Formats: sequence, structure tokens, C-alpha cells
Amino acid sequence: MTKVTLSAAKCADATCQYGKKKTDYWDKIVPGFVLEVRASGGKTYYLRYIDPHGKQRQLKIGKYEAITFGAAKVKARKLRSEVELNGNPAGRKEKKKATPTYAELAQQHIDHAKTYQKRPENTEAVLNTHLVPKWGKHRLDEITQQDISKWLAEKRTEYAPATVEKLRMMLGRSFELARQWNIPGAEINPVRAVPRFKFDNARERYLSKDEAQRLLRACKGSSNPQLWAIVSLLLYTGARKSELLNAKWEHVDLEQRSWLIPDSKTGKARRVPLSGPAAQVIEGLAEIPNCPWLLPNPETRKPYNTIKRAWATARKEAKVSGLRIHDLRHSAASFMANGGIDLFTIGRILGHADHQSTMRYSHLANDTLLAAVEAGAAGIGEAAQNGLSNWN
Repeated sequence: MTKVTLSAAKCADATCQYGKKKTDYWDKIVPGFVLEVRASGGKTYYLRYIDPHGKQRQLKIGKYEAITFGAAKVKARKLRSEVELNGNPAGRKEKKKATPTYAELAQQHIDHAKTYQKRPENTEAVLNTHLVPKWGKHRLDEITQQDISKWLAEKRTEYAPATVEKLRMMLGRSFELARQWNIPGAEINPVRAVPRFKFDNARERYLSKDEAQRLLRACKGSSNPQLWAIVSLLLYTGARKSELLNAKWEHVDLEQRSWLIPDSKTGKARRVPLSGPAAQVIEGLAEIPNCPWLLPNPETRKPYNTIKRAWATARKEAKVSGLRIHDLRHSAASFMANGGIDLFTIGRILGHADHQSTMRYSHLANDTLLAAVEAGAAGIGEAAQNGLSNWN
């Protein structure tokens, strides 16, 4: 080890000792500040130190020809100060290199989604369409709360609040997965500090009896031979569109008036009771030989990928523009609520995982609730009158 007081002149004159591949000149002023001179004539400034784990580390400051001695010494002092404060600048640099870009994390997110999600393509679409184009080139530790908040605010001028919230949640999910996997740069999830934008996403659209009848008449004349049965059963059962389009004959028991949905949105199997009209619709379906599906596309003998075109035509003819397929599920619930069925039962029929989802129909049952309290009050009034008679 050669210890000298490094200076610009000393570094300019320094040479590699004869017979050696390199010679290190250690500065007497700044501990660990080294000029390495190689037999080839190349020179490089380093800082060498012992890290908190007792391991000798080396951090390159710069090549002699690329940086002045003064700048090298200033950098060496700064790094040495970090070491004295129990820092590890070389480890920090290694961690920076090991921190992946968001594009790399997004691919891991997609691969993970494919292991358990029913439709991982939805996750893949959101990531590749919105998140990767914006954050893909950034390393994880470069994505900040402030940048995310600003980006989401810009997105709110382009997309519906529910869409923007989905972007926020998906980005947060990526970081949460990275944290669980101990990926460098994801020790802190920056999305957690971004507040959820509050909005009312409860869109209430319920068919009246007259609208439902007009819609079913329009579906009867549809070019899609299955549309009437699909819409009818959605109204009679309150099932989700995906559940009905993927229904199989083996899961329908007309004797017991029951339809088994083995894999619902909540991840649990459930049985849907079939009303008389629902059973009649199913009884009238043509069962295609060697085809397991209840309502297949007659041409492909497989479940429909989409019924958008036929649905849009029927909706227009019935003059119920703006009605979504999912609104048939809401309408089924509203007909049950207005028919006096309690919310708990409605929730079980619809397969709601929690009562909050069913509470959106509470106002529809107001007449039923009013009738209930009137009946209760009448009973109390009768008891009170009997009590007064007995007292008298």
C-alpha cells in the first residue's frame, strides 16, 4: 500500500511500479480515496471502505482523464461522509442496478395473474394499455406519489372515475406484489399514499314492467336466435351474463327447479332457483347433440363471445336506450324487492358476497317495508285497545 498526499500534480506524475499490473496510491487526507494506476497507463479514482457488515467495498469515482482531481476529491469526501454515518454507497449503487423497471414488474404481474385469475387477459390489457406506456421505463424507486397523483388527475379528464380508480388499484397491486416478492425498489408502495378519488359509481337503471315486455318482444324478432332466451333468463334469475352464457345442461335440474353455477364471480358455487317462467324458457330450448352448453351459438356450438350487436338492435327497437346487459340483473332484483322479497333473500339469489351490494335495492322495497310497519302498528294498536278494554 502506497500512502501519499494526493494532488493534481501527484496524480499526473503517478506511474505503475515496475513489474506490477497496477499500483494503488492511497490519499493520506481522505481515508479510502485511491488512485489506481495500471501498467497499461490507465488511471482511475476509487473510494475503498469497510461496509457495515465488515466487507471491503470499492466504489468507482471516475477515470482520471474524464474527471478533474478536484472533482474526484470532492466526490470522495462526500462518499466517505456517507460511510462514516454507517452508509453503504456501493451497496446503494448495487441495489439501484438491481431495481427493475416497471415494465419488468408488469410482466411478472401478468404471469402471476395467469396462475389464478379467470380472465387474466383483463389485467394484461390494463397493464399494457395504460400502465406500461406511462411507467414502463421507470425503475420502481423512481415512481413517486406526486407523479402518480398528477398522472391520475390527467386521466380523469379522459376517462370515467371508475376507470381511473381501476388504474390506481392496478398500479398499487403491482407494487404490493413486488413488496411481497422482496423486489428491490418496492419497499414502499407509493400508491398507498395516493388517496382514492371519491365518486358515486352506483348507476341505477331498472326496467319497468312495460319496458321489460317491450324488450322481450324486440328480442323475439332478433336475428340472434338465442337472444330472447338469454334476456328472459337474465330477468328471471338475476344471473350475471357470463354465468348464463357459460351455463351447461348438466347443471340444470328442472325437476328440482334449480340451476347450479359451479364457479361464480365470488369464487364459490351457488344454486339459483328457477321460477316457473324460467323453467319454461329452458324447457323450450333446443338441445344440440354432443353440445354441453345451455345457450350456445348455433353456428359454433360454443358460448357466445359477445351479443353486443343483437342486444343494441333489440334495445333500440324497445326504446330502452342506455340500458346495459348488467341492468337486467338490477331489474330482476327490483322486481323481487317490489314483490315483497326481503333483501337477505335477494342477496342470496344474486350471489352477493356481502350485504352492501344488496343494499342498493333497499329503497325499492320501501312500499313493502311500509306495509310491514303498518301491520306491526296495527297489531300494537289492537293489543292496546284490548288492554284498555280489560282495564275498564
